[in-house]
Amino acid sequence: MAQLNHETTTGDVLSAYLQGQATEFLRSLRLHRESTTDAQGAEESLEAARALRRAARRIGGTLHTFRPLLDQEWASGLRPELGWLSGTLAHEHAYAARLERLLDALHRLSGTPTVPAPTDRVDIAPPVGRRSARRNGSAQPTAQGAGEQGGAPRGLTVGAAKAAALLERQLTLARTRAHSAALQAFGSSRFHAVADNVAVLASEVPLVRAQEDLKPLAARAEGDLAEAIAALPLGQAGHPYNAEALTYGLAAEADAAPEAQDAPWLKTRALLRLHRYAQEVLTGSPGDDLRLVDAGHALDRHREAADAASAAASAARTPRIAPATAYALGVLHADQRHEVEAARFAFHQAWLRETETVSTP
Repeated sequence: MAQLNHETTTGDVLSAYLQGQATEFLRSLRLHRESTTDAQGAEESLEAARALRRAARRIGGTLHTFRPLLDQEWASGLRPELGWLSGTLAHEHAYAARLERLLDALHRLSGTPTVPAPTDRVDIAPPVGRRSARRNGSAQPTAQGAGEQGGAPRGLTVGAAKAAALLERQLTLARTRAHSAALQAFGSSRFHAVADNVAVLASEVPLVRAQEDLKPLAARAEGDLAEAIAALPLGQAGHPYNAEALTYGLAAEADAAPEAQDAPWLKTRALLRLHRYAQEVLTGSPGDDLRLVDAGHALDRHREAADAASAAASAARTPRIAPATAYALGVLHADQRHEVEAARFAFHQAWLRETETVSTP
């Protein structure tokens, strides 16, 4: 990090950073509104929404870290609204990325050249009286051929297409609802109030302690991150595929176990972002510490894999799905939980590299 003096870390620097992010927010909002409905316009609209989210996250995170220097009532009112907006806009992209991730995993696990195209019909197990006819019908040779192709487990190959269809149906529906929610948010009075507040911020930042040094508050954000990391079970992340993390996989509380395990890591991810945003304020440029970037990417992959595992588990709870489909979804869930462990391992390695670098004379 560049050497900083007191004069370069006062409220003027904070004001400049917040005004810059507010300007980026308003620019992205304008681009989003101006984008057309054709393919190119849809891509531009998507990129504008991402930029809008990035600016909203940075403004909200900065208001949190440096709140003692700002008007408390104003900051406390704007920060949760920015969080609401960022979260609302993130859902559509998250569902699309989750579906792509799960379909890619099914392709890899089934060992077939391509994942069979999902059908419009959700796989529902037939009534008991009809199952014997299906066993003696044309489905049997197809299943055998699929099981032999690529040496993949027979049950997974048979169920992969149906699992893909079920996941695509559920996640596409969720994405459509998220898209509608985002459109409603853009047209709501709540959003217009947020945009108005950000427009005011672009011209005037309500500082109450303009000459205060920013470095102690940035150091506090770094300390909160270090404390959260110290509480993580990094010893269990010493191997990329740690079977110990799956100890409670068959326990009675299995449904809640993954979420309980993931919560400290998600908290660390949020604190790492706050630390990076604070460093951006101090340096006046986007965070370029590659060690922190690598650690952040690992925690992003952690969240994506954990959410994908939850989606697979949720699909497996669909009533009356065929056993082969449930089996494929179970394998998919386990695969994504292994990806969670791999991401924890990658974070562990990145953080150790940072610690060793910092402690080197």
